[in-house]
Amino acid sequence: MTNTWNQKSERLILGRTPLEQPAFLPMSKKEMDELGWDELDILFVTGDSYVDHPSFATALLGRWLVAHGYRVGIVAQPRWDKPDDILAMGRPRLFASVSAGAIDSMLAHYTAFRKKRHDDAYTPGGKAGARPNRATIVYSNLVRSAFPNIPVVIGGIEASLRRITHYDFWTDKLRRSILLDSKADCVVYGMGEYAMLHIAHVLDQYGETSGTPFSYIAQDVRGIAYMGVAEDIPTQAKVTALPSHEEIEADAKKLMTATLALERHVQEADGWAIQPVGKRAVILAPPAFPLSEEEMDELYGLPYAKTQHPSYTEKIPCVEMMTTSITTHRGCGGGCSFCSLALHQGRRIASRSKESIMQEVEVLTRNKRFRGSISDVGGPSANMWQAYCKACPEKCKRQSCMHPKVCPQFTVNQAEGIALLRDIQKIKGIKNVRVASGVRYDLAQKEETALRAYTMEFTGGQLKVAPEHICDGVLNSMRKPGLASFESFLNAFKKYSEQAGKEQYVIPYLMSAFPGCTDNHMHELGNWLRARGWQPQQVQCFIPTPGTVATASYYAGIDEKGNEIYVARTDAERLRQHHILMPTVGRKNNKTPRGNRGAYSAKKSNQKAESRRDSGKHGASKQSRRNNKPKHEKQSGQGKTSPFAINKR
Repeated sequence: MTNTWNQKSERLILGRTPLEQPAFLPMSKKEMDELGWDELDILFVTGDSYVDHPSFATALLGRWLVAHGYRVGIVAQPRWDKPDDILAMGRPRLFASVSAGAIDSMLAHYTAFRKKRHDDAYTPGGKAGARPNRATIVYSNLVRSAFPNIPVVIGGIEASLRRITHYDFWTDKLRRSILLDSKADCVVYGMGEYAMLHIAHVLDQYGETSGTPFSYIAQDVRGIAYMGVAEDIPTQAKVTALPSHEEIEADAKKLMTATLALERHVQEADGWAIQPVGKRAVILAPPAFPLSEEEMDELYGLPYAKTQHPSYTEKIPCVEMMTTSITTHRGCGGGCSFCSLALHQGRRIASRSKESIMQEVEVLTRNKRFRGSISDVGGPSANMWQAYCKACPEKCKRQSCMHPKVCPQFTVNQAEGIALLRDIQKIKGIKNVRVASGVRYDLAQKEETALRAYTMEFTGGQLKVAPEHICDGVLNSMRKPGLASFESFLNAFKKYSEQAGKEQYVIPYLMSAFPGCTDNHMHELGNWLRARGWQPQQVQCFIPTPGTVATASYYAGIDEKGNEIYVARTDAERLRQHHILMPTVGRKNNKTPRGNRGAYSAKKSNQKAESRRDSGKHGASKQSRRNNKPKHEKQSGQGKTSPFAINKR
């Protein structure tokens, strides 16, 4: 067993002698036999199908653990009425890891108006219904049934955002930590590479762990939460006390208190947190450190097959898009109040080196399925690669690096990102490079050369940005830049597109029924769009997902400062706001005509758009992806919208 110190990251490296990486991680006993594995160390159970790509946590964490000497097998989308699928590869030696998949199972199944979705981009054939509602809970109990007394570790976006008391939109009730309903030993929250590795290492040392309190086994593991008592927290440790579950039930405003405190706990990343629940408590260890550049390179440099497991006979819709995309970094400095990134990936940016990214592109060009076009190079926000804080993040009191304006301590050389894109473009076999990740337009305007390059060189006709709204009061609650910033960006985009001789479009994400947004705000937004000849084809209605500040506002009817606000809570109120921009949504015989798929045309003047406003066909919407939602779904996830079309003859 190795136990060495990584001087660059100042992190204890744990594990065993690395194993040879298989073509795919095994999904059957036959595949285990072919690898010469008589048993697994760790079993992954996931609500997604198995795609061997680093965009999927199961593949990424699985290969990471294999690289550190642990044998990992995968059970993907098991039947949940009996444990047969869970039993197929036998009892794992150390523990079972459970995740709902890359997307929250409730978001995968239901729209903002609680209507059933008809497809699932992470399932063969795109078929809906391959995972259960509240998949983490169902799978965890299935594992307990199959393997009594085995340690169960839950993770992923669904579990991570439910680690403490949370509001559940689909039942309109508060729910306790997911640890209680799932009966899991711990939840790995946030990015879990070292938490999973550390848990494997400790359990490997202890061997048979039945009867040993998990709070003792995992006492040094960062980035986990488990049920315990206050005495489990080390003495002299910094502790954030969260309102108890019972206090939040008695006073809705306490959910805002808990949410803001948890947000601060993640940002400071230097202490513990505790939330009493009855006679016990949810104990939250300090958050995991972001990976160093060296560690990011190691993780993304593993030999992923970049395609679906060969056992599948139908295509998995998300594979094509992911095969041609390159991840450069993780984390987002935005801290938007409705976004889960700040609570899951964090505001600190972890970036790969240029060499690592270029090497991945080189490998991609040798893939027989590759046709020469890279669909995306980026991360949660495309222009935050290599960003860092010049100050001390642990002591920072800001809730966003971007709001109310870009923090002067948030440092990023966007010219280096443009140079990276240009160098990728020069690689033999690359025909074109595009940036499909959302560009943070307020940050882009800080560096004119970068904004010009994004517009003139790397926009494939459409550039995604996220204004969300145009009313400054609503934008402030969202922690988004004001309207002036967006209009300034649109003018620059138009100018640079004209200089390049291109007809290009801005793809703006907008949202209705956000907490604090009134019907008048929506009318103001509608008037602003019509004045520019824009006709929205799809707008996302706010979905209160667990853990976010905006969800606490929705539940408690207050803003972050505790002031009462208007909230469109009923479906009737939410639909009314939505119909201000989208009159046909939810109506019978709704047929959207197809035509131009564009949005804000950077080539046509506003005067020309105005003259055509009342003629021709409206463009149909093209689906987009944000916060882990499938690109092709009919109604995208939290905060998503599709393009606006300028009416044409």
